[in-house]
Amino acid sequence: MKKLLPALLLLAAACKQKEYNADLLIKNAVVYTVDSAFTTANAFVVSKGKIVAVGNADTLEQKYLAHEVIDAKGAAVYPGFIDAHAHFYEYGLGLQEVNLDGTKSWGEVVDSVQAYATRNPDGWIIGRGWDQNDWAKKQFPDKAKLDSLFPVRPVILSRVDGHAVIANQAALNIAGVKPGQAITGGEIETINGKLTGILVDNAVGIVTRKVPEPTAPVVENALLSAQKNCFAVGLTTVDDCGLPYTMINTIADLQHKGSLKMRMYVMLSDRPENYDYLFKRGAFKSPGLNVRAFKVYADGALGSRGACLLKPYADQPRWNGFLLSSQAHFEEVAKKIAAKGFQMCTHAIGDSANRVMLKIYASVLKGKNDRRWRIEHSQIVAPEDVKLFGDNSIIPSVQPTHATSDMYWAGKRLGDKRLRSSGYIYKTLLQQNGWIPLGTDFPVENINPMYTFYAAVERQDLKGFPEHGFQKENALSRTEALRGITIWAAKANFEEKEKGSIEPGKYADFVILDKDIMKVKGAELPIAKVTQTYINGVKVYDKK
Repeated sequence: MKKLLPALLLLAAACKQKEYNADLLIKNAVVYTVDSAFTTANAFVVSKGKIVAVGNADTLEQKYLAHEVIDAKGAAVYPGFIDAHAHFYEYGLGLQEVNLDGTKSWGEVVDSVQAYATRNPDGWIIGRGWDQNDWAKKQFPDKAKLDSLFPVRPVILSRVDGHAVIANQAALNIAGVKPGQAITGGEIETINGKLTGILVDNAVGIVTRKVPEPTAPVVENALLSAQKNCFAVGLTTVDDCGLPYTMINTIADLQHKGSLKMRMYVMLSDRPENYDYLFKRGAFKSPGLNVRAFKVYADGALGSRGACLLKPYADQPRWNGFLLSSQAHFEEVAKKIAAKGFQMCTHAIGDSANRVMLKIYASVLKGKNDRRWRIEHSQIVAPEDVKLFGDNSIIPSVQPTHATSDMYWAGKRLGDKRLRSSGYIYKTLLQQNGWIPLGTDFPVENINPMYTFYAAVERQDLKGFPEHGFQKENALSRTEALRGITIWAAKANFEEKEKGSIEPGKYADFVILDKDIMKVKGAELPIAKVTQTYINGVKVYDKK
């Protein structure tokens, strides 16, 4: 018995050594931690959905025994990508509607609508994605062809930016739209006493409010379809900018069931019922859902000439665009949002809209602070107003692909001098606070964060144009761009302590790419592919 005892003790010790104390070990990787020092490692360990250790594989394997070990074989690993400005739910709905992205003429738009109508014979025809700036004839279209093809069935087709639509007469009749009708913060285009079908900014809602609400299955399919596509490009968190409060329970229920795994930062739209809901209930925070912000619209879009400018449009004299609400409204909501401790995020494109909102923010924030109020887009900012961002800790939330999409015609809208000094000045804006969150504004732009990274760094479109970059002085470094789609995007959401970098204690949200975007040539950046996406250390996408 005495001889048997040492053997049993050795066996017990061996068994104890084999006890698992981790769920996952990633090794032989180039891990861009995106920590404060921007360090790299070659391994990290995950347990119970969070990162517990980062460092050298040899050291970590001595301390941890993981249920699963992934040999990355030298691949680059990054924190899960975060889109700081998107329309996730709207994008998902669009996947079930007429896709007009990339159409090169009004005739091509009509053909797409006809094909959709044949496949879907009932209900409203809804589509999105046309852009007259991509056509040989760059004027807004007319509804006559839609009227002849669909005399009874309502049709409404949104411009790519969502700030203008064309509706047929059937849809206009349902909404009661009349020639010459006026609306504050919008335009109902009437030529020679007749409606053309074009509605801009606030006029859009007159018709869209008549569209039947989507059914529960349609809503769920929209969210899950959007999630699938976003996982495939490495997104693990999206900021959905401007939802009604009624979507909160839907999102929370799907996340609780486990079908919706995408983490979401939701901004409620500027509506009385949304303020009432959140002010009474308080902020909502779970591991997958964060609701503590409001999305306000100051003006429209540059492409549809709804952006509010300090001086007239270069290609439409005596027209400056317009604000979508009165300054008194913006002042009122800013004060009540501040009083309740929530975040204000305002869409502002034109230099006049940016000036108005920056000054209102400054009057409420009164200098340096940590409220992280955001100006969404910050697209055209007068040089003399830039300092208001830094003076009041206002966060410019920008979308780099807007610059490379708009560069073909933005000079026509603004004039070259104003474009150079005020337009898409991302590096200048970054310098105000030392950080800047990046997004896409999808479905206005493509969902792929690699396109965001590429546009921020190279300032070129997917064709490599222009050769030396568009206003390259405002390009970001690769380190800045990566931070913009990870830790800085998390910080814009007050979430930098739980995500945005690969550090102990944070959620194990990460992506593996087939290229090292910190090292490859610029031309290779937009073709980098995500091979795997993980949330909470669980694989949610695999390219295989």
